[in-house]
Amino acid sequence: MKVPEKFKEYIWLVNTIRKAGRISLAEINEKWLLTEMSEGIELARSTFNRHKDAIEKIFGIYIECDRRNGYKYYIGNERVLHEDTVQNWMLSTLSVNNVLSESMSLNERILLDPVPSDGEYLHQIIDAMKKSVRITIEYKRYVSDKVKTLTFDPYCIKMHKQRWYVLAHFPEYYGIFSLDRIRRLELTNEKFKLDEDFDAAEFFRECFGVVQGDGTPLQRVVIRAYDTQRYYMRDLPWHSTQREIAQGENYADFEFRLRPTMDFSNHILSRGSLVKVLEPEWLAEEICNMHLDGASLYEEDSE
Repeated sequence: MKVPEKFKEYIWLVNTIRKAGRISLAEINEKWLLTEMSEGIELARSTFNRHKDAIEKIFGIYIECDRRNGYKYYIGNERVLHEDTVQNWMLSTLSVNNVLSESMSLNERILLDPVPSDGEYLHQIIDAMKKSVRITIEYKRYVSDKVKTLTFDPYCIKMHKQRWYVLAHFPEYYGIFSLDRIRRLELTNEKFKLDEDFDAAEFFRECFGVVQGDGTPLQRVVIRAYDTQRYYMRDLPWHSTQREIAQGENYADFEFRLRPTMDFSNHILSRGSLVKVLEPEWLAEEICNMHLDGASLYEEDSE
């Protein structure tokens, strides 16, 4: 059996157990025999156990057994399938990849957004993180013609809006750099030790995207979404702290606890007249002024 076929079985098994919540091996086999992968042959317990071990090793997803209640299997660390984790991203990506690979006859009718890769830089940074060595980059910002040379500890990488970013740790502060602005990158021979208290998810938990150290304090934000935008926000929450707190005839109010940095303001602005900031007042004024500044560009063109 080829490795891709095994991956299909792993993904099917995780998704089947995840959807069921708790399911016995006999019930798994009932569903397994309905798939083309089974070729009419049951999933032997030994094969199931090997798949279970491989899923833990490859994806970090633990399949546990509830022996007290009918030997039902369940996802032991299901939270990783509901968060912005590597496990969830890998599983979702491979699941979609399986569907697409079986639909090549429709390739001209399946349109996709570009996948962020940033080539060799991503691989090099991950390699440096594994080896715990500092990296040196040549970096050019959009707002500057100068190329800066920087050496730092690569603490983590984060994907946001189809771009990869590296969180750089310097002696006195952190910095965030987009991989597509790097002009050159090399690994040094200098070792670094990751701060034992560092938690990448916790570091960005209060952020909307990747802007973290601009001094914007954590605060309560309330957004009113009108018409169809309220449904989009329910289906695709903007942030992990999003909570619906009120509804009206043609709107819904959503509460957030985050740092409303410029990237959050830009996201609000991109929703045009379908959203309105209710709290805090300073953010409402900022968004209003940004709308007015945008409208003034059209007034200048009409003169």
